Amino acid sequence: MAESIYVIAGKDESLVSVRCQELLGRLLEPQQRMTALLSVNADEVSISDVLDELRTVPFLADKRVVLVKGADDFISKHRSILEKYFEKPAPTGILVLAVSSWDSRTRLSKRLPEVGKLIEVEQPKSWELAGHLVQYAAAKHKVKLNRDAAELLIELIGEDLAQLYNEVDKLVLFARDEKVIRAEHVVSLTGHNRIYGAFEVIDAMICGNAGEAVKRLRNMFEEDRDAEYTVVGAFAYHVRRMFNARKLLDKGTNPVAIAKQLRIGFNKDQFFAQVQRVSLAQIATLLEELAAIDYATKTGQAQAPVAIEQLVLQLAGVTPSPPRASRPSDYRSSPEGER
Repeated sequence: MAESIYVIAGKDESLVSVRCQELLGRLLEPQQRMTALLSVNADEVSISDVLDELRTVPFLADKRVVLVKGADDFISKHRSILEKYFEKPAPTGILVLAVSSWDSRTRLSKRLPEVGKLIEVEQPKSWELAGHLVQYAAAKHKVKLNRDAAELLIELIGEDLAQLYNEVDKLVLFARDEKVIRAEHVVSLTGHNRIYGAFEVIDAMICGNAGEAVKRLRNMFEEDRDAEYTVVGAFAYHVRRMFNARKLLDKGTNPVAIAKQLRIGFNKDQFFAQVQRVSLAQIATLLEELAAIDYATKTGQAQAPVAIEQLVLQLAGVTPSPPRASRPSDYRSSPEGER
């Protein structure tokens, strides 16, 4: 049974909006929204209109839902009236208040658990994002999003939750009637060009061909308007696979088995040629450099196109100035025994 009142509270307006839409999806069928939903901004509606709507007998539905967005000032302005409504909510109405904060000391807050529910919206921690996306796909779309697919999506898109939700929604449409979304779907829809572009840049870089590496890198930015926000993730995804492959090779694992385990589907020969030209320590250093660039871009200390190009030039052996304080090893073809 649905609650009579929901308060959705969170500092990030986009995340609150997403959670509101999730809730509406549970409360009403799509065809019921036309007649049983009023969704308004708080500064565009009066308290009397909200209460009239909640008390009106629903048509072609068993309940009527009113969503008031940006309701902080609305609640402060009409607190006494809302306190009375919280005492006796409409039997067929559901009130949803979207706010940036919710004061636990007020009468409304103390009364809410008896008639409704508080939903607090917080940005998941980095290590919680993949699991959160898995839950989102199951709750909203009734599909299974594989953990590796969720992790790949985060690497390619970044940690903006609203954007990640949007990508999951697109993946569901892309996968059509399939009940499981796999990493292959993510690569096909979101990441193929970015991952392959990173693959080509790194290949030229390892060979010491700085001009070709920079040319391919700039093509990535010219051909993909979102590359500025996703290029670090694309590089990190490829380099992490290189690291895992190099580690397995050093243990004597057969490349065929490695390709199967790491799901290396395209350009396998070229991939292993890359891996065999660099040591595990060199790949680890590159991952550290990418992590530093990721942090710098997210904190406004650097721009991804400039930082990545500096890194490419440095590792191709062209410029003496490293992209950060710790200077990486020379990445041009190294002896197989140098590890």
